[in-house]
Amino acid sequence: MLISEVASILSAEFINPSHDFEVDTLVYDSRKASNSTRELFIALPGTHHNGHDYIPSLYQLGIRSFLISKRINPGDYPEAAFLLVSDTLVALQNLATYHRKQFDLPVVGITGSNGKTIVKEWLATILEQQWNVVKSPKSYNSQLGVPMSVWNLEKTHQVAVFEAGVSRTGEMEALERIIQPTLGIFTNIGNAHASGFESPEAKIAEKALLFAHCEKLICRLDHTSIVRQLGNLKATLITWGISQPEASINIVPSGSYFNFHYQGQQSTFSIPFSNPFDLENIFHTITAALVLGESNTHIQQAVNKLKPVPMRLELKRGNNNTHILDDSYNNDFMGLSIALDYLRQQPQKQRKTVILSDMLQSGKDPKVLYSGINALLEKHSIDHLIGIGPDIVQNQAAFSMPFEGYLSTHDFLRSAPAFTNETILVKGARDFELERVVHFLEEKNHGTILEVNYEAITHNLKVYRQQLKPQVKLMVMVKAFAYGVGVEEIAHLLQYHKVDYLGVAYLDEAVTLRRKGITLPIMIMNVDWSSFDLLETFHLEPEIYSLSMLRYFLEVTDNPPPVHLKIETGMNRLGFRSEDLDALMTILHQNPQLKVSGIFTHFSSSDAADEDDFTRKQAATFNQAYEKLAEALGYSPIKHALNSAGIMRWPAFQFDMVRLGIGLYGFDSSGTTNQLKSISTLKTKISQIKPVKEGDSIGYSRMGRADREGSIAIIAIGYADGYSRLFGNGNAYVMVNGQKAPTIGNICMDMTMIDVTGLDAREGDEVIIFGAQPNIRELAQWAQTIPYEILTNVSQRVKRVFVSE
Repeated sequence: MLISEVASILSAEFINPSHDFEVDTLVYDSRKASNSTRELFIALPGTHHNGHDYIPSLYQLGIRSFLISKRINPGDYPEAAFLLVSDTLVALQNLATYHRKQFDLPVVGITGSNGKTIVKEWLATILEQQWNVVKSPKSYNSQLGVPMSVWNLEKTHQVAVFEAGVSRTGEMEALERIIQPTLGIFTNIGNAHASGFESPEAKIAEKALLFAHCEKLICRLDHTSIVRQLGNLKATLITWGISQPEASINIVPSGSYFNFHYQGQQSTFSIPFSNPFDLENIFHTITAALVLGESNTHIQQAVNKLKPVPMRLELKRGNNNTHILDDSYNNDFMGLSIALDYLRQQPQKQRKTVILSDMLQSGKDPKVLYSGINALLEKHSIDHLIGIGPDIVQNQAAFSMPFEGYLSTHDFLRSAPAFTNETILVKGARDFELERVVHFLEEKNHGTILEVNYEAITHNLKVYRQQLKPQVKLMVMVKAFAYGVGVEEIAHLLQYHKVDYLGVAYLDEAVTLRRKGITLPIMIMNVDWSSFDLLETFHLEPEIYSLSMLRYFLEVTDNPPPVHLKIETGMNRLGFRSEDLDALMTILHQNPQLKVSGIFTHFSSSDAADEDDFTRKQAATFNQAYEKLAEALGYSPIKHALNSAGIMRWPAFQFDMVRLGIGLYGFDSSGTTNQLKSISTLKTKISQIKPVKEGDSIGYSRMGRADREGSIAIIAIGYADGYSRLFGNGNAYVMVNGQKAPTIGNICMDMTMIDVTGLDAREGDEVIIFGAQPNIRELAQWAQTIPYEILTNVSQRVKRVFVSE
């Protein structure tokens, strides 16, 4: 599409109309832009980052087409075309709406509180066996994600599956115009985003607007409030229910099979799930497939391939100093593009390899398809491509980078190629079972993992950024292995999101970050005096907290790096006291070569309302000290005092910078917000299930006793993994398939026993130690400690997996 056509569609002011570029790619994140003139950059305004600010650097990169809402001087960009509109997000939505209207095909629109993404993925998996399907990538269901999804519609597509999510009243109407679904699925209603609606009924009514012009609508008969609301629409309502003859589709269980009775026909399917959440999702999916006319054979074949949990992009540590980016569930062009963007966000290793299967059901000529994939790989500077499948091997001439081809996953595993010091993206269609490749490449720890959600971290970062006044900088603390989460991966994520500083406790943490490619300024809170010589080498900024430390620092450093001066205001930890200030100013006068980057303090009770007078006293003491030192220096260093709780409770004391710590990881000790998301889930597996008789003893010292005949499960976690002995003997519970299972007996070093009597549990089942339930706050209460300790206690032998929805 030409820029002039876009201008006409949007009624935009066309600046520099002599440059009428052809564009086919929309970019709204400057970090994901390439040097292609076929990209249209959409400058979205934001509280702390405005897309218009990146136009100069993008122009230097090679971008030549821009959608803007802030007038620019075209003389500064003589080779670029600009489209000026009043609101760039609305313009993007209008462009996607126009694009959608060019297609006449079945479009499935999915909304609800939970299950949207998995129903979309599962339904697409079924439909892909017969039709060329376009779908929302990942969880692209927002005001921004929906138009970006719909833009991917092409003439070769035969059916579309899009999801839509809203967080407040007034949002769904725009998404309905963009998607224009012909078939709708309303999954369920829950508490997510409840604060944006007056009532549950208002939330249902808002979501139901997606189906204003639908022909048919699917929902569960048991969700009576949803059924009632959808009954007001013009669409034909198709309900499903379990052993409910009054439903449009009556699903009758029969052993491990389910009989679907629909329009006088019976369809029987074997479903490999037992969890009620998975069953609801698969029933929505199969119902939609039947309504769309999919055959029973195709449905069953696809169901056999499905997994019981949403498949997400996961970053794992591999053998030989590698990282594995696991996106092995499906393979389409847009999904590959997103995965490659994530790969670019992970600069731990300079060398980048992609393991890619055949791209099935693309609807494109193979030469055109693989030529386009090559262009995408080139754009992301991929060093090495490994193709798995007969199609990609047959078309290997399309690739410009070094290529290795294998006809099957088995052939690849049999050859056992070695990888060292690189990041490897594994992206494949479900048929190729590339999870076997991931298992071959990843670090082999035991079955316990700490799963960390990138989106939750990014969300929490955004929550705190929204509290900040303009121009206030943000330091994020990543000490103690990033609060036990994984310092290397978290630091790279924060660098990608352009925080201003990182903070660590010790020098070795900072040196590790530098060696892993972190270039952000780093403040070290407690430097070993014997290591001062390394600060300049690695461009690190130490906290200086005493006269003796400062004198020694100046004595042993010929060219001292910038420092942060810590002021003691009542915490009574490290810091210069008020009586030290005159001597400190004298030293600063005598050493003008020393640059002071920051002056800071720490509020001891910023989270405690009953100590607010003391916090104000600390702030007054700090202000006096800062003014003295700044006057002595002749300039104003960065002034910072607030921690996570302080950011929420003390906006008046934001000064020049704040220090975000535990809040990033999902905990608000101030008690002033419920917006934060839990970022991590500790999970393990059942190693063995065994029967016990009444009176049997269990575990060390025979502390556990079976009070009845039943069953226990042994799970692969113990106090060496950070699961405290305090949790033993029924003092804690874990979750098995959505069911509470209390501990029984003492916690062992590497194992724990749980009581699974009467529960649906099998060997190999996943066990949640903490996550949504039980949450870390509960574990902290059981252990009579604080969430910080629970999180930081997770042993480094526990494998960290970083997931992105």
